[in-house]
This record gives sequence, structure tokens and C-alpha cells, in this order.
Amino acid sequence: MNPRTVSTAFRVVAVAEALSWLGLLAGMFVKRVLDSSELGVQVFGPIHGGVFVLYVVVALAAARTLRWSRGTTLLALAASIPPLATIWFERRATRSGELPARGALTA
Repeated sequence: MNPRTVSTAFRVVAVAEALSWLGLLAGMFVKRVLDSSELGVQVFGPIHGGVFVLYVVVALAAARTLRWSRGTTLLALAASIPPLATIWFERRATRSGELPARGALTA
């Protein structure tokens, strides 16, 4: 797989995973704290679940294509658990050079 494609896919899915977390957290707030509708959880629960699985698949593809160390790969996977940690990992991996900066790769 092309490193540019994998890097772009990883960035997009990392942000989508974080946003789906925010949606799910908002839905849980409405359901539990406001004691109101379950609609937010019913909508964002499956969305977050699907994006979570997609993040794991794309992270493993990135690890293989970009030749991440075992530690970096485990950190990328662990970042899928706490809310918004996928964005933290994407920025960390970009700063460290493990994820090429946008536009840094040539065709």
C-alpha cells in the first residue's frame, strides 16, 4: 500500500474516531445526566463502534506500511481507547517522524 494513502487514511480515521467519541459522550450525557432521550447513544454508539474498528484496521495497515516499531503500534492501538487520544497519537507520530507530515511524501 502507498505510504501517502495510508498516512492520509490514518489521519482521517483518527479524527473521525475522536469525533465519534465526542458524539457518543454527548449522547451519554443527554441520556444519563439530563435523564432524557437515548437517541444520541442509539445513533452514535454504532457509529463509534464502526469507526473504532476501522481505526484499528487502518492503524495496523499504517504500522505495516510505515514500518512502525512494536511499541509505536501498541501505542497507536491503545490510543483508540481514551476519548480524543487518537488525535494526540496522530500529532505525536507526525512530530516524531513515524507518520510523514502532510505533503512530505512524493508520489
